[in-house]
Amino acid sequence: MSEAGRIYGINGPVIYVKGDIGFKMSEMVYVGPEKLVGEVISLDKNAATVQVFEDTTGIRPGDRAEASGHPLSVSLAPGILHNIFDGIERPLEQIAAQSGKYISRGTQVDSLDYQKRWETQITVSAGDQIKPGDVIARVPETAAITHRCMVPPGVQGVVEKTVCDGNYTIDEPLVTVRQENGDLKELPMMQQWPIRVPRPVSLRYPASRPLITGQRILDTMFPIAKGGTACIPGGFGTGKTMTQHQIAKWSDADIIIYIGCGERGNEMTQVLEEFSKLVDPKNGNPLMDRTVLIANTSNMPVAAREASIYTGLTLAEYYRDMGYDVAIMADSTSRWAEALRELSGRLEEMPAEEGFPAYLASRLSAFYERAGMMKNLNGTEGSVSIIGAVSPQGGDFSEPVTQNTKRFVRCFWGLDKSLAYSRHFPAIHWLTSYSEYLKDLAPWYEEHVSVEFVDHRNRIMALLNQESSLMEIVKLIGSDVLPDDQKLILEIARVIRLGFLQQNAFHKDDTCVSMEKQFEMMDVILYLYEKAKLLISMNMPMSVLKEDTVFESVISMKYDVPNDRMEMFDEYRKAVDDFYRKVIEKNG
Repeated sequence: MSEAGRIYGINGPVIYVKGDIGFKMSEMVYVGPEKLVGEVISLDKNAATVQVFEDTTGIRPGDRAEASGHPLSVSLAPGILHNIFDGIERPLEQIAAQSGKYISRGTQVDSLDYQKRWETQITVSAGDQIKPGDVIARVPETAAITHRCMVPPGVQGVVEKTVCDGNYTIDEPLVTVRQENGDLKELPMMQQWPIRVPRPVSLRYPASRPLITGQRILDTMFPIAKGGTACIPGGFGTGKTMTQHQIAKWSDADIIIYIGCGERGNEMTQVLEEFSKLVDPKNGNPLMDRTVLIANTSNMPVAAREASIYTGLTLAEYYRDMGYDVAIMADSTSRWAEALRELSGRLEEMPAEEGFPAYLASRLSAFYERAGMMKNLNGTEGSVSIIGAVSPQGGDFSEPVTQNTKRFVRCFWGLDKSLAYSRHFPAIHWLTSYSEYLKDLAPWYEEHVSVEFVDHRNRIMALLNQESSLMEIVKLIGSDVLPDDQKLILEIARVIRLGFLQQNAFHKDDTCVSMEKQFEMMDVILYLYEKAKLLISMNMPMSVLKEDTVFESVISMKYDVPNDRMEMFDEYRKAVDDFYRKVIEKNG
């Protein structure tokens, strides 16, 4: 240990250290006789403030605090995937084997398995010029993901020698490099990276490709781009976690990082149990083969909850650097903000709105800013998409975390408790939600789905807005006084809500829907609207139109049309034509 000081004050997870300490800002320190892990968050001439990521019960003034010599970092190597970590990348399964169901204070476990030997294919040769980000070896980490071991940032030169293809541990040297200053450096599979420092990239791309989730209200109405940011605010029981589960299972991201930040223990247990049983629909392997879970429940130390967000981000950026598309599910950023508030209170900082620290907005912006579609140092393209759940007290979207989050995300999926209580899922309300990515993604939709896709989406949205305006009148004087063209708008809006926006996660064809099917469903609904509008213009009353079963038939097409039978939508258009003809013949 390089430097040490003596503890002179303790305030929950915050301790104060005095002496000729020689600590550095953001340095990791070991506190007390049990060597609890902490991080320097404030420095004075002869004093330091340290936040401790474990329970400080039993720590006394006079105990030592020792510097580690490096910032709070995570280990990056094969073995991250299919693992469950706490907020500072300690594997919970190893902790459970060592200390039982509860994490013992001062538990010392390696983040990754240093004994396991990985089948390794070396991709460079002696004499090759290498630079940061270049792939030096490939390791089949899981059945779904190949791990690309890279040259760490700050290292470049000429390869002096390499090992042969074979089985190696994560800390065995694979490649020896002669750097530009003449020094030799050995490169193993493993890197260390400080969690609060973004990993370097060559270029940030603008949003151009959607993150396809298979959820109609997201993909069609309020899409998120790959490398984009979204928040899901909602009160208790509105479906934040389940929406994130659906995205994690069905989105076209290569890797999922699920951060359970400050959630209840029983809810996190449910996540852990469910994810371990899920089968990846893409390849039939366990979903955990491309998933990392970071579990930091509400009864764990509050400082570790604050760090867990950055731990997950750093793991995501590492896989992005390999050329993968990574999606982060942060559940929930409100609990993270509450951890900031508690630590700020312990530090006796001046509180801002609702007791949150004045730097809440800057912390949120720094978190979401690390998302993006990037050109990596090795020339590959990768992305980190961040989807953060927000848990406003009482479902009040005017509280500081929701309002500040809205400033930094471009996609807002507002959950509504009245929809959730009426069993309409996903309970994302189409009038409070928005996506700023729609214009950026329009060229992609035109090229890969249909030139009419965005126009159809806008027409659907306009009908829903018209329904909302008409419902104000209906609440006052009832629907009977409305003219038939407005009654038709209400009926078509009902078809849209039940047949398109509402989605059944337990139905094999409806749980995940292709973009092509989403477009065809919109096209049939709008075709029905146009034909019915023509009939209304011929003075056909709405009561006559509703005698036909075509409206209910269009609602049920989401179940009746398999995902691989797009030609069946022609039958629905034919049924609409038959409906049009029958009404004219009967009432002409």
